[in-house]
Amino acid sequence: MSPTSSIPTLPAYDDFADGFRGSVLRSRDDGFEDARVVFNGRTADTTPALIARCTDKDDVAAALRYASARDLPVAVRGGGHGADGHAMPGGALVLDLSGMRETSVDPQTRTVRAQAGVVLGELDAATQEHGLVVPSGTVTTTGIAGLTLGGGIGHLMRRFGATVDSLLACEMITVDGRKVRADEKENPDLFWALRGGGGNFGVVTAFEYRAHPLGPGVVSGQIVFPGEQAAAVLSKLHALMADAPRELGLGTTLTVAPPLPELTEATHGKPVLILIPCYTGPLQNAEEVIERLSMLGTPVLNTVGPTTWLATNSMLDAIVPYGRRTTIRGGYLATLDQPVVDALLERLADVPDTPGTMSTINVWSLGGAISEDVGEDATAFSRTGASWLWECAPVWTERDHDAQFDKWADATVSALRPYTLPNAYTNLTQDMGEAWRRGVFGSEAKYRRLAEIKAVWDPRNLLRHNKNIAPATVE
Repeated sequence: MSPTSSIPTLPAYDDFADGFRGSVLRSRDDGFEDARVVFNGRTADTTPALIARCTDKDDVAAALRYASARDLPVAVRGGGHGADGHAMPGGALVLDLSGMRETSVDPQTRTVRAQAGVVLGELDAATQEHGLVVPSGTVTTTGIAGLTLGGGIGHLMRRFGATVDSLLACEMITVDGRKVRADEKENPDLFWALRGGGGNFGVVTAFEYRAHPLGPGVVSGQIVFPGEQAAAVLSKLHALMADAPRELGLGTTLTVAPPLPELTEATHGKPVLILIPCYTGPLQNAEEVIERLSMLGTPVLNTVGPTTWLATNSMLDAIVPYGRRTTIRGGYLATLDQPVVDALLERLADVPDTPGTMSTINVWSLGGAISEDVGEDATAFSRTGASWLWECAPVWTERDHDAQFDKWADATVSALRPYTLPNAYTNLTQDMGEAWRRGVFGSEAKYRRLAEIKAVWDPRNLLRHNKNIAPATVE
Protein backbone atom coordinates (compact mmCIF):
# COMPACT_ATOMS: atom_id res chain seq x y z
CA MET A 1 0.00 0.00 0.00
CA SER A 2 1.34 3.42 -0.87
CA PRO A 3 1.71 5.95 2.00
CA THR A 4 -1.10 8.09 0.59
CA SER A 5 -3.51 5.36 -0.51
CA SER A 6 -5.56 5.47 2.72
CA ILE A 7 -6.06 9.23 2.60
CA PRO A 8 -9.62 10.20 1.67
CA THR A 9 -10.27 12.06 -1.54
CA LEU A 10 -9.84 15.78 -0.95
CA PRO A 11 -11.77 18.66 -2.51
CA ALA A 12 -10.14 20.00 -5.66
CA TYR A 13 -10.76 23.67 -4.82
CA ASP A 14 -11.06 24.29 -8.54
CA ASP A 15 -12.47 27.75 -7.86
CA PHE A 16 -9.26 28.92 -6.17
CA ALA A 17 -8.90 32.00 -5.93
CA ASP A 18 -9.89 35.40 -7.33
CA GLY A 19 -6.83 37.58 -7.85
CA PHE A 20 -4.30 34.82 -7.19
CA ARG A 21 -1.44 35.02 -9.72
CA GLY A 22 0.91 32.33 -8.49
CA SER A 23 0.80 28.66 -9.40
CA VAL A 24 -1.64 26.27 -7.74
CA LEU A 25 -0.68 22.62 -7.31
CA ARG A 26 -3.00 19.73 -6.54
CA SER A 27 -2.02 16.13 -5.92
CA ARG A 28 -2.74 15.24 -9.55
CA ASP A 29 -0.42 17.97 -10.92
CA ASP A 30 3.14 17.69 -12.17
CA GLY A 31 5.48 19.25 -9.65
CA PHE A 32 3.25 18.56 -6.66
CA GLU A 33 5.51 15.86 -5.20
CA ASP A 34 8.60 18.05 -5.42
CA ALA A 35 6.75 21.04 -3.99
CA ARG A 36 5.72 19.19 -0.84
CA VAL A 37 9.23 18.11 0.18
CA VAL A 38 10.24 19.83 3.41
CA PHE A 39 12.97 19.26 6.00
CA ASN A 40 11.14 16.56 7.96
CA GLY A 41 10.65 13.75 5.47
CA ARG A 42 7.85 12.24 7.53
CA THR A 43 5.46 14.66 5.84
CA ALA A 44 5.68 12.32 2.83
CA ASP A 45 3.18 10.12 4.71
CA THR A 46 0.39 12.68 4.30
CA THR A 47 -0.88 14.81 1.44
CA PRO A 48 -1.88 18.48 1.55
CA ALA A 49 -5.08 19.37 -0.25
CA LEU A 50 -3.60 22.23 -2.22
CA ILE A 51 -0.31 24.09 -2.48
CA ALA A 52 -0.68 27.76 -3.42
CA ARG A 53 2.73 29.11 -4.45
CA CYS A 54 2.50 32.81 -3.70
CA THR A 55 4.45 35.40 -5.69
CA ASP A 56 3.80 38.38 -3.42
CA LYS A 57 1.73 39.69 -0.53
CA ASP A 58 -1.27 40.23 -2.81
CA ASP A 59 -1.29 36.51 -3.54
CA VAL A 60 -1.15 35.78 0.18
CA ALA A 61 -4.08 38.12 0.77
CA ALA A 62 -6.14 36.53 -2.00
CA ALA A 63 -5.46 33.03 -0.68
CA LEU A 64 -6.37 33.99 2.87
CA ARG A 65 -9.62 35.64 1.77
CA TYR A 66 -10.48 32.40 -0.04
CA ALA A 67 -9.67 30.31 3.03
CA SER A 68 -11.51 32.64 5.37
CA ALA A 69 -14.66 32.59 3.26
CA ARG A 70 -14.70 28.78 3.37
CA ASP A 71 -13.43 28.31 6.92
CA LEU A 72 -10.45 26.34 5.61
CA PRO A 73 -7.46 25.69 7.90
CA VAL A 74 -4.26 27.12 6.47
CA ALA A 75 -0.64 25.98 6.73
CA VAL A 76 2.32 28.18 5.81
CA ARG A 77 5.56 27.08 4.18
CA GLY A 78 8.53 29.43 4.34
CA GLY A 79 11.82 27.56 4.47
CA GLY A 80 9.99 24.33 5.38
CA HIS A 81 12.47 23.59 8.16
CA GLY A 82 10.07 23.29 11.09
CA ALA A 83 10.64 20.28 13.33
CA ASP A 84 6.99 19.18 13.27
CA GLY A 85 6.50 19.32 9.52
CA HIS A 86 3.66 21.80 10.03
CA ALA A 87 4.57 23.44 6.73
CA MET A 88 3.03 20.56 4.75
CA PRO A 89 0.31 18.81 6.78
CA GLY A 90 -2.22 16.42 5.35
CA GLY A 91 -5.45 17.90 4.05
CA ALA A 92 -4.32 21.51 4.46
CA LEU A 93 -4.41 24.52 2.19
CA VAL A 94 -0.70 25.32 2.09
CA LEU A 95 0.49 28.85 1.36
CA ASP A 96 3.96 28.34 -0.08
CA LEU A 97 6.02 31.51 0.39
CA SER A 98 9.32 29.96 -0.69
CA GLY A 99 9.35 31.98 -3.91
CA MET A 100 9.26 35.29 -2.02
CA ARG A 101 13.02 35.74 -1.64
CA GLU A 102 13.85 39.45 -1.86
CA THR A 103 16.34 40.91 0.62
CA SER A 104 17.45 44.53 0.89
CA VAL A 105 20.13 45.98 3.17
CA ASP A 106 20.60 49.63 4.10
CA PRO A 107 24.20 49.85 5.34
CA GLN A 108 23.69 53.42 6.58
CA THR A 109 20.86 52.62 8.97
CA ARG A 110 21.90 48.97 9.37
CA THR A 111 18.39 47.79 8.66
CA VAL A 112 17.50 44.70 6.66
CA ARG A 113 14.19 43.83 5.04
CA ALA A 114 13.68 40.21 3.99
CA GLN A 115 10.67 38.45 2.56
CA ALA A 116 9.29 35.36 4.24
CA GLY A 117 10.76 32.85 1.77
CA VAL A 118 14.36 33.90 2.43
CA VAL A 119 16.62 31.26 4.02
CA LEU A 120 19.49 31.92 6.39
CA GLY A 121 22.24 31.39 3.84
CA GLU A 122 20.70 34.10 1.65
CA LEU A 123 20.25 36.49 4.58
CA ASP A 124 23.88 35.99 5.63
CA ALA A 125 25.18 36.49 2.08
CA ALA A 126 23.25 39.75 1.67
CA THR A 127 24.28 41.23 5.01
CA GLN A 128 27.92 40.15 4.78
CA GLU A 129 28.32 42.22 1.61
CA HIS A 130 28.15 45.19 3.97
CA GLY A 131 30.04 43.70 6.92
CA LEU A 132 26.79 43.14 8.81
CA VAL A 133 24.88 40.23 10.29
CA VAL A 134 21.45 39.46 11.70
CA PRO A 135 21.68 36.92 14.54
CA SER A 136 19.89 33.83 13.33
CA GLY A 137 20.16 30.04 13.28
CA THR A 138 22.88 27.57 12.38
CA VAL A 139 21.76 25.87 9.16
CA THR A 140 21.67 27.73 5.84
CA THR A 141 18.48 26.05 4.57
CA THR A 142 16.44 27.19 7.57
CA GLY A 143 13.81 29.79 6.67
CA ILE A 144 13.93 33.14 8.39
CA ALA A 145 10.16 33.16 8.93
CA GLY A 146 9.76 30.18 11.23
CA LEU A 147 13.09 30.85 12.90
CA THR A 148 12.17 34.44 13.74
CA LEU A 149 8.58 33.83 14.78
CA GLY A 150 9.75 31.14 17.21
CA GLY A 151 12.47 33.34 18.74
CA GLY A 152 15.69 32.48 16.88
CA ILE A 153 18.89 31.13 18.44
CA GLY A 154 22.34 30.45 16.99
CA HIS A 155 26.07 31.05 17.23
CA LEU A 156 25.64 34.77 17.91
CA MET A 157 22.95 34.71 20.60
CA ARG A 158 25.38 35.29 23.49
CA ARG A 159 26.69 38.40 21.74
CA PHE A 160 23.61 39.88 20.04
CA GLY A 161 20.66 38.04 21.57
CA ALA A 162 17.86 36.09 19.94
CA THR A 163 16.71 36.90 16.42
CA VAL A 164 13.56 38.54 17.82
CA ASP A 165 15.74 40.88 19.88
CA SER A 166 16.90 42.40 16.56
CA LEU A 167 13.45 42.39 14.95
CA LEU A 168 12.12 45.88 14.16
CA ALA A 169 8.86 45.16 12.34
CA CYS A 170 6.71 42.59 10.55
CA GLU A 171 4.49 42.99 7.50
CA MET A 172 1.55 40.62 7.96
CA ILE A 173 -1.59 39.52 6.14
CA THR A 174 -4.54 38.80 8.42
CA VAL A 175 -6.70 35.72 8.01
CA ASP A 176 -9.33 37.86 6.29
CA GLY A 177 -6.81 39.26 3.81
CA ARG A 178 -5.91 42.66 5.29
CA LYS A 179 -2.36 44.01 5.12
CA VAL A 180 -1.02 45.27 8.45
CA ARG A 181 2.29 46.31 9.96
CA ALA A 182 3.40 45.39 13.46
CA ASP A 183 6.16 47.22 15.32
CA GLU A 184 6.66 48.96 18.66
CA LYS A 185 4.20 51.75 17.74
CA GLU A 186 1.79 50.17 15.26
CA ASN A 187 -0.11 47.12 16.54
CA PRO A 188 2.33 46.74 19.46
CA ASP A 189 0.43 43.83 21.06
CA LEU A 190 0.63 41.91 17.81
CA PHE A 191 4.34 42.72 17.52
CA TRP A 192 4.89 41.41 21.03
CA ALA A 193 3.13 38.16 20.14
CA LEU A 194 4.96 37.68 16.83
CA ARG A 195 8.27 37.72 18.69
CA GLY A 196 8.08 34.11 19.86
CA GLY A 197 4.44 33.15 19.44
CA GLY A 198 4.98 31.51 16.06
CA GLY A 199 2.61 31.61 13.10
CA ASN A 200 -0.54 31.79 15.18
CA PHE A 201 -1.70 35.30 14.36
CA GLY A 202 -1.42 35.87 10.62
CA VAL A 203 0.91 35.25 7.70
CA VAL A 204 4.04 37.39 7.92
CA THR A 205 5.26 38.24 4.44
CA ALA A 206 8.33 40.34 5.33
CA PHE A 207 10.59 41.04 8.29
CA GLU A 208 12.64 44.12 9.14
CA TYR A 209 15.74 43.63 11.30
CA ARG A 210 18.43 45.64 12.97
CA ALA A 211 21.81 44.36 11.72
CA HIS A 212 25.10 44.35 13.63
CA PRO A 213 28.67 44.90 12.42
CA LEU A 214 30.49 41.56 12.10
CA GLY A 215 32.86 39.75 9.80
CA PRO A 216 33.88 38.53 7.47
CA GLY A 217 36.52 37.10 9.79
CA VAL A 218 35.61 35.00 12.84
CA VAL A 219 37.21 32.05 14.64
CA SER A 220 35.33 28.77 14.69
CA GLY A 221 35.58 25.02 14.13
CA GLN A 222 35.21 21.79 16.07
CA ILE A 223 37.04 20.25 19.01
CA VAL A 224 36.45 16.51 19.27
CA PHE A 225 36.96 14.55 22.49
CA PRO A 226 36.66 10.76 22.80
CA GLY A 227 33.62 9.48 24.63
CA GLU A 228 35.54 8.48 27.75
CA GLN A 229 36.40 12.15 28.31
CA ALA A 230 32.88 13.46 27.68
CA ALA A 231 31.67 13.42 31.29
CA ALA A 232 34.71 15.31 32.57
CA VAL A 233 34.59 17.91 29.80
CA LEU A 234 30.84 18.52 30.03
CA SER A 235 30.95 18.87 33.81
CA LYS A 236 33.40 21.79 33.49
CA LEU A 237 31.50 23.71 30.84
CA HIS A 238 28.97 25.49 33.05
CA ALA A 239 31.63 27.24 35.13
CA LEU A 240 33.71 28.02 32.04
CA MET A 241 30.85 29.59 30.11
CA ALA A 242 29.63 31.57 33.12
CA ASP A 243 32.98 33.39 32.97
CA ALA A 244 33.34 33.46 29.17
CA PRO A 245 33.11 36.62 27.08
CA ARG A 246 29.89 37.27 25.22
CA GLU A 247 31.82 36.98 21.96
CA LEU A 248 32.15 33.22 22.55
CA GLY A 249 29.23 31.14 21.33
CA LEU A 250 29.31 27.42 22.09
CA GLY A 251 27.41 24.42 20.87
CA THR A 252 28.17 20.85 21.92
CA THR A 253 27.21 17.60 20.26
CA LEU A 254 27.17 14.07 21.64
CA THR A 255 27.08 11.48 18.89
CA VAL A 256 28.60 8.28 17.55
CA ALA A 257 31.55 9.19 15.36
CA PRO A 258 31.05 8.49 11.65
CA PRO A 259 33.99 7.02 9.68
CA LEU A 260 35.37 10.38 8.59
CA PRO A 261 38.99 10.45 7.37
CA GLU A 262 39.89 13.37 9.65
CA LEU A 263 39.00 11.28 12.71
CA THR A 264 41.30 8.55 13.95
CA GLU A 265 40.09 5.06 13.09
CA ALA A 266 39.92 4.23 16.80
CA THR A 267 37.06 6.71 17.22
CA HIS A 268 34.94 5.43 14.32
CA GLY A 269 31.64 4.06 15.60
CA LYS A 270 32.42 5.20 19.15
CA PRO A 271 30.81 7.95 21.24
CA VAL A 272 32.41 11.37 20.93
CA LEU A 273 31.82 14.84 22.31
CA ILE A 274 32.19 17.72 19.85
CA LEU A 275 32.56 21.31 21.02
CA ILE A 276 31.57 23.86 18.39
CA PRO A 277 32.88 27.29 19.41
CA CYS A 278 32.34 30.49 17.47
CA TYR A 279 34.42 33.44 18.66
CA THR A 280 33.67 36.89 17.24
CA GLY A 281 35.76 39.08 19.50
CA PRO A 282 39.22 40.63 18.99
CA LEU A 283 41.39 38.22 17.03
CA GLN A 284 44.31 38.69 19.41
CA ASN A 285 42.22 37.17 22.22
CA ALA A 286 40.97 34.18 20.26
CA GLU A 287 43.79 31.77 21.04
CA GLU A 288 43.44 32.24 24.80
CA VAL A 289 39.65 31.87 24.69
CA ILE A 290 39.69 28.72 22.54
CA GLU A 291 42.53 27.19 24.54
CA ARG A 292 40.33 27.17 27.63
CA LEU A 293 38.03 24.82 25.75
CA SER A 294 40.67 22.57 24.23
CA MET A 295 42.41 22.19 27.61
CA LEU A 296 39.33 20.64 29.15
CA GLY A 297 40.58 17.28 27.90
CA THR A 298 42.78 15.73 25.22
CA PRO A 299 41.12 16.28 21.85
CA VAL A 300 41.46 13.77 19.03
CA LEU A 301 40.75 16.57 16.54
CA ASN A 302 40.80 20.35 16.71
CA THR A 303 39.85 22.31 13.59
CA VAL A 304 39.26 25.68 15.27
CA GLY A 305 40.91 28.59 13.52
CA PRO A 306 40.32 31.80 11.59
CA THR A 307 37.57 31.51 8.99
CA THR A 308 34.61 33.50 7.69
CA TRP A 309 31.15 34.02 9.08
CA LEU A 310 29.61 32.44 5.98
CA ALA A 311 31.71 29.29 6.46
CA THR A 312 30.91 29.19 10.15
CA ASN A 313 27.16 29.44 9.76
CA SER A 314 27.10 26.64 7.19
CA MET A 315 29.38 24.10 8.88
CA LEU A 316 26.46 22.19 10.46
CA ASP A 317 24.52 21.79 7.20
CA ALA A 318 25.98 18.33 6.57
CA ILE A 319 24.50 16.81 9.75
CA VAL A 320 20.93 17.98 9.08
CA PRO A 321 20.16 16.83 5.53
CA TYR A 322 16.92 18.12 4.05
CA GLY A 323 14.10 15.64 3.48
CA ARG A 324 15.17 12.84 5.83
CA ARG A 325 12.90 11.44 8.52
CA THR A 326 13.44 12.92 11.95
CA THR A 327 11.95 13.51 15.37
CA ILE A 328 13.20 16.33 17.56
CA ARG A 329 12.78 16.90 21.29
CA GLY A 330 14.37 19.54 23.48
CA GLY A 331 14.19 21.98 26.35
CA TYR A 332 15.97 24.44 28.60
CA LEU A 333 18.34 23.59 31.44
CA ALA A 334 19.28 25.81 34.38
CA THR A 335 22.67 24.19 34.74
CA LEU A 336 24.90 21.46 33.35
CA ASP A 337 25.68 19.66 36.59
CA GLN A 338 26.64 16.04 37.09
CA PRO A 339 23.12 14.54 37.15
CA VAL A 340 22.35 16.27 33.83
CA VAL A 341 25.65 15.13 32.32
CA ASP A 342 24.99 11.56 33.47
CA ALA A 343 21.52 11.60 31.91
CA LEU A 344 22.85 12.93 28.60
CA LEU A 345 25.52 10.24 28.40
CA GLU A 346 23.08 7.48 29.35
CA ARG A 347 20.79 8.54 26.52
CA LEU A 348 23.66 8.57 24.03
CA ALA A 349 24.59 5.04 25.10
CA ASP A 350 21.02 3.92 24.34
CA VAL A 351 20.77 5.40 20.83
CA PRO A 352 19.48 2.85 18.27
CA ASP A 353 22.32 1.14 16.45
CA THR A 354 20.82 1.39 12.98
CA PRO A 355 23.08 1.56 9.92
CA GLY A 356 22.74 4.63 7.73
CA THR A 357 21.35 6.85 10.51
CA MET A 358 22.76 9.67 12.60
CA SER A 359 21.62 10.63 16.06
CA THR A 360 22.85 13.62 18.03
CA ILE A 361 22.19 15.17 21.40
CA ASN A 362 23.05 18.85 21.16
CA VAL A 363 23.53 21.28 24.02
CA TRP A 364 23.81 25.04 23.41
CA SER A 365 25.18 27.60 25.84
CA LEU A 366 22.91 30.56 26.50
CA GLY A 367 23.84 33.50 28.75
CA GLY A 368 25.17 36.87 27.72
CA ALA A 369 22.88 39.01 25.58
CA ILE A 370 20.10 36.46 25.11
CA SER A 371 19.73 35.97 28.86
CA GLU A 372 20.56 39.40 30.24
CA ASP A 373 19.67 42.21 27.82
CA VAL A 374 15.94 41.77 27.22
CA GLY A 375 13.31 41.40 29.90
CA GLU A 376 11.33 38.18 30.05
CA ASP A 377 8.02 39.94 29.47
CA ALA A 378 9.29 42.17 26.63
CA THR A 379 8.56 39.47 24.03
CA ALA A 380 6.51 36.30 23.84
CA PHE A 381 9.78 34.35 23.46
CA SER A 382 10.82 33.02 26.87
CA ARG A 383 14.36 32.59 28.14
CA THR A 384 14.06 33.13 31.88
CA GLY A 385 16.19 30.82 34.04
CA ALA A 386 17.79 29.08 31.05
CA SER A 387 21.55 28.67 30.85
CA TRP A 388 21.57 25.79 28.37
CA LEU A 389 19.32 24.31 25.71
CA TRP A 390 19.32 20.61 24.86
CA GLU A 391 17.87 18.84 21.84
CA CYS A 392 17.95 15.26 20.63
CA ALA A 393 17.79 14.96 16.86
CA PRO A 394 17.97 11.53 15.21
CA VAL A 395 17.89 11.39 11.42
CA TRP A 396 17.01 8.29 9.38
CA THR A 397 15.54 7.29 6.02
CA GLU A 398 13.20 4.31 6.41
CA ARG A 399 9.63 4.49 7.73
CA ASP A 400 10.19 1.14 9.44
CA HIS A 401 12.59 2.86 11.84
CA ASP A 402 10.11 5.49 13.03
CA ALA A 403 8.98 3.65 16.15
CA GLN A 404 12.44 2.94 17.53
CA PHE A 405 13.64 6.53 17.13
CA ASP A 406 10.41 7.96 18.52
CA LYS A 407 10.81 5.66 21.52
CA TRP A 408 14.42 6.79 22.02
CA ALA A 409 13.46 10.47 21.78
CA ASP A 410 10.59 10.06 24.22
CA ALA A 411 12.84 8.20 26.66
CA THR A 412 15.34 11.05 26.39
CA VAL A 413 12.60 13.52 27.33
CA SER A 414 11.74 11.36 30.35
CA ALA A 415 15.37 11.08 31.45
CA LEU A 416 15.90 14.84 31.28
CA ARG A 417 12.48 15.87 32.60
CA PRO A 418 13.67 16.35 36.21
CA TYR A 419 16.17 18.95 35.00
CA THR A 420 14.24 20.56 32.13
CA LEU A 421 12.51 23.89 32.73
CA PRO A 422 8.83 24.35 31.85
CA ASN A 423 9.58 27.19 29.42
CA ALA A 424 11.25 26.32 26.12
CA TYR A 425 12.52 27.41 22.73
CA THR A 426 9.71 26.00 20.63
CA ASN A 427 11.65 25.73 17.35
CA LEU A 428 14.05 23.04 18.56
CA THR A 429 11.48 20.57 19.75
CA GLN A 430 8.33 19.01 18.41
CA ASP A 431 5.03 19.78 20.06
CA MET A 432 4.63 17.91 23.35
CA GLY A 433 0.97 18.62 24.04
CA GLU A 434 -1.34 21.28 25.44
CA ALA A 435 0.08 21.34 28.96
CA TRP A 436 3.56 21.79 27.51
CA ARG A 437 2.37 24.61 25.22
CA ARG A 438 0.89 26.45 28.18
CA GLY A 439 4.28 26.46 29.89
CA VAL A 440 6.73 27.23 27.09
CA PHE A 441 6.16 31.00 27.20
CA GLY A 442 7.32 31.26 30.81
CA SER A 443 4.15 32.13 32.71
CA GLU A 444 0.40 31.66 32.69
CA ALA A 445 0.02 35.42 32.26
CA LYS A 446 2.04 35.41 29.05
CA TYR A 447 0.11 32.47 27.68
CA ARG A 448 -3.19 34.18 28.51
CA ARG A 449 -2.03 37.34 26.74
CA LEU A 450 -1.11 35.32 23.66
CA ALA A 451 -4.51 33.59 23.67
CA GLU A 452 -6.24 36.97 23.88
CA ILE A 453 -4.19 38.33 20.97
CA LYS A 454 -4.94 35.15 19.01
CA ALA A 455 -8.65 35.78 19.58
CA VAL A 456 -8.31 39.26 18.05
CA TRP A 457 -6.37 38.23 14.94
CA ASP A 458 -7.46 34.62 14.29
CA PRO A 459 -10.62 33.95 16.29
CA ARG A 460 -11.59 30.85 14.27
CA ASN A 461 -8.09 29.38 14.58
CA LEU A 462 -7.64 28.94 10.83
CA LEU A 463 -3.89 29.08 11.47
CA ARG A 464 -3.78 25.94 13.56
CA HIS A 465 -0.97 24.04 11.86
CA ASN A 466 1.67 25.23 14.31
CA LYS A 467 2.40 24.97 18.01
CA ASN A 468 -1.09 26.16 18.43
CA ILE A 469 -2.41 28.74 20.82
CA ALA A 470 -6.17 28.41 21.05
CA PRO A 471 -8.07 31.72 20.94
CA ALA A 472 -9.15 32.90 24.37
CA THR A 473 -12.87 32.64 25.01
CA VAL A 474 -14.89 35.51 26.41
CA GLU A 475 -15.93 34.75 29.98
